[in-house]
Amino acid sequence: MEHLPRFLRLDTATLLEVIRTHTEIARCGLDLGGVMALVCERAQALTHATGAIVEIAEGEEMVYRAVAGSAGAQLGLRIRMVGSLSGLCVRSRRILLCVDSETDERVDQAACRKVGLRSMAVIPLLHEDVAVGALKVISTEVNAFNERHTAVLELMSELIGAAMFHAAKLETNALYHSATHDALTNVANRALYYDRLRHGIALAKRRHERFGVLCIDMDGLKTINDHFGHRAGDAAIRAVAQRITATIRDSDLVARVGGDEFCVILSTVQTAANLEQKKLALCDAIERGFEFEGHRLNLGASIGAALYPDDASHLEQLLEAADQRMYTSKRMRKQQSLPALS
Repeated sequence: MEHLPRFLRLDTATLLEVIRTHTEIARCGLDLGGVMALVCERAQALTHATGAIVEIAEGEEMVYRAVAGSAGAQLGLRIRMVGSLSGLCVRSRRILLCVDSETDERVDQAACRKVGLRSMAVIPLLHEDVAVGALKVISTEVNAFNERHTAVLELMSELIGAAMFHAAKLETNALYHSATHDALTNVANRALYYDRLRHGIALAKRRHERFGVLCIDMDGLKTINDHFGHRAGDAAIRAVAQRITATIRDSDLVARVGGDEFCVILSTVQTAANLEQKKLALCDAIERGFEFEGHRLNLGASIGAALYPDDASHLEQLLEAADQRMYTSKRMRKQQSLPALS
């Protein structure tokens, strides 16, 4: 069986799912970040893994740029290449299997125990014959993966490799940019936001500093899409991204984390009053008039804010605090019943 082409090692249902994934990528025109997220999700399902991760090599570190399943909370995590199985996979350009993390000297056993990981399979992601990252599936069970699973990962990794090729064929730095930025708005994507947020928390903790986070949800996008189509909706999303970017400082970060959702890291705020001022300034900027093909559209947004470490000192709790305040703001705005277009 070892000498059979990889697609012959798979059953029909699995092959059809791989083809569906390829078709969805082609139909939706997903950017590299979107491709990695989709492939991660499908790789987990097809291998019956507990979780799945796409790691990109950056310097001496492997960065979690897409996650699924039990790895969902680790987006943006950075681990040292040395001492990690995925780092070894990149350096050796070989598919690697860990049957049992308790007996495998190539892995960080303490880290595996912390997340309950017992076995994994890792395959290199190749771009122009250079290993630039790894696709990894993990399980809480010993010896969870075999040759069939690595055949799935090979096919899935090629989908990411093709996206990498198209992302980088015009610019030398486009590969990293496409992996970390939203294609529609050109602001940071969800993966880069979590990466920077983790870094920001670590830095603020060492320096005993504060910083703010904002969760922003556009108001009225569905109405715009229903009345004028998705071209108008996309134009409104781009306009909001541009207005946020123009309002914050270069040291801050804006990211599109969902269809009509944005998040901002404000590195320059030190008090709750400063954070409130920034929030109000963004509300004013977003709500300025916007025209699309002769129609005046009313843009608006509900914004929630949280200050580190006053509101929370851990990533999940900090985001939850900002998110809950955003929903409170949205409920209050709905009571005003403002029209979304004119």
